[in-house]
Amino acid sequence: MAESHTYRVIVRAVFEDLTDAARERLLAEVAEHEGIAGMKFGPEGSLAYDRTLKHFSMRYVVESDPDDGEELAGAFAEEKAEAYLKERGYGHGELRSTVTDMDTMKINRKSRR
Repeated sequence: MAESHTYRVIVRAVFEDLTDAARERLLAEVAEHEGIAGMKFGPEGSLAYDRTLKHFSMRYVVESDPDDGEELAGAFAEEKAEAYLKERGYGHGELRSTVTDMDTMKINRKSRR
């Protein structure tokens, strides 16, 4: 069995056609989702947006077989984001994802002189 890779996925889109109730709920919770507070990666995902209620992002950690690749990790995160948004009645535009394979990411460290 192949080893598992850890992917960090950022799913982005814009809010669209928000109802008044959805807009009120988002604004009531904006402090929990803006800035650094909304930028945590996790398997359950975290939603980040600001009070303009225009753009948003969701951050996920996806564990997957490296043979499945980044494309499948992105698709999985987009499915989770879609379900989350639909469950809450948050209308949105097309979801786009950016995937980073944390197991193959190169870290450049500054040399000491």
